[in-house]
Amino acid sequence: MTRWPGSGFECPMTVMVQLRVLLVDDHQVVRQGLKLMLDRETDLEVVGEASDGAEAIERARTLPLDVVVMDLSMPGMSGLVATRELKQLHPRLAIVSLTRHADKTYLMELLRAGTSGYVLKQSPHQELLRAIRATANGQQYIDPALTHHLAAPFVTQGPERSVRGAVTDRELQVLRLVALGHGNKEIAGQLKLSVKTIELHKFNAMQKLGLQGRIELLRYALRSGWLQDP
Repeated sequence: MTRWPGSGFECPMTVMVQLRVLLVDDHQVVRQGLKLMLDRETDLEVVGEASDGAEAIERARTLPLDVVVMDLSMPGMSGLVATRELKQLHPRLAIVSLTRHADKTYLMELLRAGTSGYVLKQSPHQELLRAIRATANGQQYIDPALTHHLAAPFVTQGPERSVRGAVTDRELQVLRLVALGHGNKEIAGQLKLSVKTIELHKFNAMQKLGLQGRIELLRYALRSGWLQDP
């Protein structure tokens, strides 16, 4: 029971639901540091640790989890492979990739694999806390430092680069789903269209926006805020 100061009566204590976190990193010192940081937060609880991807999958089979904080470069099974397998095992499980790689290629591959968040180890600790809470709430979270890096070419070129007004709503819808990692067949089934129609919408949107390849599409998606949406 909790007593309100000066009230003369007691009221039931509010129960705070804690997010259950699994830490995956091959360096024990790193895991210890992360655990100390997360355990200071009243809404977070580290319920397990793993030193590689294979061990993370085993932990996920037995532990009740909300979020996995996953290193990318580990001996044995990498964070990328482990992310793919964990998402197949638990599709609703939120995974936050924690890495030193400020590289668009890594980000793209991890987004395809199903990661919910991407945070740089060199960023302030608050970024990881934000990522854990956002992904547990069904959102995607990309480290702002990485977002600004990838979006820079579009920002510096000015608004004349975008011709969004010429793109149809359907084309943008398809392009957004592609940027979020969905395949053409999956999008076709979701929108009840043929695969060829999806490919045409994607091609037309890319042409109208002046985007060449997946890297530029990802940059546009980051700038548009598509990857921060639930």
